[in-house]
Amino acid sequence: MLEKTSKTAKITIDGTTVEVPVNKGSLGPDVLDIRSLYKQTGLFTFDPGFTSTASCESDITFIDGDKGELLYRGYPIEQLADKSNFLEVSYLLLYGELPTKSQYEDFSGKVTRHTMLHEQMLNFFRGFRRDAHPMAIVCGVQAAMSAFYHDSTDINDPWQREVATIRMIAKLPTIVSWAYKYSIGQPFAYPKNNLQYAQNFLQMCFSVPAEEYVVDPILSSAMDKIFILHADHEQNASTSTVRLAASSGANPFACIAAGIACLWGPAHGGANEAALNMLKEIGSPDRISEFISKAKDKNDPFRLMGFGHRVYKNFDPRSRVMKQSADEVLELMGITNNPTLQVAKELEKIALEDEYFIEKKLYPNVDFYSGIILEAMGFPTSMFTPIFALARTVGWLSQWQEMISDPNIKIGRPRQLFTGKTHRDYLPYEKR
Repeated sequence: MLEKTSKTAKITIDGTTVEVPVNKGSLGPDVLDIRSLYKQTGLFTFDPGFTSTASCESDITFIDGDKGELLYRGYPIEQLADKSNFLEVSYLLLYGELPTKSQYEDFSGKVTRHTMLHEQMLNFFRGFRRDAHPMAIVCGVQAAMSAFYHDSTDINDPWQREVATIRMIAKLPTIVSWAYKYSIGQPFAYPKNNLQYAQNFLQMCFSVPAEEYVVDPILSSAMDKIFILHADHEQNASTSTVRLAASSGANPFACIAAGIACLWGPAHGGANEAALNMLKEIGSPDRISEFISKAKDKNDPFRLMGFGHRVYKNFDPRSRVMKQSADEVLELMGITNNPTLQVAKELEKIALEDEYFIEKKLYPNVDFYSGIILEAMGFPTSMFTPIFALARTVGWLSQWQEMISDPNIKIGRPRQLFTGKTHRDYLPYEKR
């Protein structure tokens, strides 16, 4: 809950001083409440990228970039990844508390019973070119859900909001796995209600009608951890996109489709693919020094992907969990001598000891290892971002639910610093 303090900040403009309130949250820096600044001064603030602007009040996720800390509803991400599972974390994000045994059974049962897609939605998949990027398919099919589930599009009805939320958490694994199956020309695999969430996703991706497929528990555990680590991450670009779309009153399926579209950007959801491609470009540990020299050269466009973060100025807490999972998965798959992993481990060691990396606070982030894990499982790089979208859906929905329930909701309307032409009169063709 936002706490109004007795502190104020004074802003002096052309000799006139105005005071703005200083408000306090439960964690993190205080904020200047500038909602009345334009009314008081006739001035806007200028903050490209919103790097110094709190766009909303939220009690879902907190990041301390200096400490390298990520909390879901107050719980450290490391504890949740080690002791919980994705559906339990989903309940926590949505409802604010960890579920009791009966609450968990009820919630997971609802999700399990909504995993199938309307059979006519098969036509949407078959309408795409066979070489379509899976992310394009996921984005399109997600948006099309509003055409099939009319009984859960009224955002003013709490019951419909709940149904839409359950449906999306349940159906995104089916949509993502079918996008993958379609891209490789294999028949779609339907969900199985006797499997856990991550297990079900893997069997829909890798099972074929001709053979029995058993999901290895190490792989399903690694996938579950990937889902947990990517479930939410505060007010990032895609989450802010979902909130902005929601502020207009758009239906929930459209709002999540907007988030998926934003996530597709290589600077956001595609970062793990870029990190893996970089490790492959380096190729072997003996070439690392060459690429580190390139990264240090200000005149060289090369950048080390998977290091540093817009928010974290310390070790990304999610990367520690990913590193352990990478070791387990690669050992299971019999590829402990994988050259990409060898490059990754040596590069991480150098980065944690090199003064340049320490000074710049370029620590390995979650993307550094997640791409290695997904590739070891058998996923092509084109599937990395759809899997990210699957996991982040519950975070988007939690943020969407929070925003819709806010009595002070307003449509998003950022301002601008206009630098174009001033007033001009229209001239006919012969006078131009």
